[in-house]
Amino acid sequence: MNNVAVVTGGGRGIGKGVAIALSEAGWSVVVAGRTQSSLNETVRDLAGDGLATVGDVSDELQVDKIFEAAVERFGRVDLLFNNAGIAAPAVPIDELDVDAWRKLIDINVTGAFLCARAAFRQMRNQDPQGGRIINNGSISSQTPRLYSAPYTTSKHAVTGLTKSLALDGRKFGIACGQIDIGNVTTDMGSAAAANALQANGTTIEEPLMAMKNVTDAVLYMAGLPPEANALSMTIMATNMPLVGRG
Repeated sequence: MNNVAVVTGGGRGIGKGVAIALSEAGWSVVVAGRTQSSLNETVRDLAGDGLATVGDVSDELQVDKIFEAAVERFGRVDLLFNNAGIAAPAVPIDELDVDAWRKLIDINVTGAFLCARAAFRQMRNQDPQGGRIINNGSISSQTPRLYSAPYTTSKHAVTGLTKSLALDGRKFGIACGQIDIGNVTTDMGSAAAANALQANGTTIEEPLMAMKNVTDAVLYMAGLPPEANALSMTIMATNMPLVGRG
């Protein structure tokens, strides 16, 4: 029986890339997101068995349905790649609409919590027990960009979630780690890197890395034996201005 992975935000970008890589490595993959058509495209690109499940990660009932569908189709969940996330406008905090803050926190923090909660519950109660959760933290979990208070706050919160899950999961055979990803060649990533705002207010074109670098890193984390865990990994272009940012 193949291992089973749930990938949120699986309709595009990093989520889609990771879903395809997991499938090529022999995993059965459930891709979740808000747009049926893009999820269907991901499933068509998978090398093996897959399932597209539409759901809003900020909604508890919809998240539960995603995991119920995964278990109904494949019998268990061995991996969650907790990836769904959004950004907010890059403006000074006093110019940011509060609704934009709330929407981002709903997806990036509450959504990550709800998906981890559902995965944890399934992994704790399945037989054999256990599994692995990999949270997409972003390098903003370490160092902010200018005018990024909502996004940076949300990703620091994900780091706290990762550490708590790594601790709480020990007695249930549930490992949790976090991958912090720098600029990667996706539609969104390429556009952001082309005109990246720096701490001094200037913009530069920042280096990018290929999607394969990210997927190889996630596959490494996902493929560790149950007794080993990569608690934290940062992957970025060698010349990306993270170290020394500002």
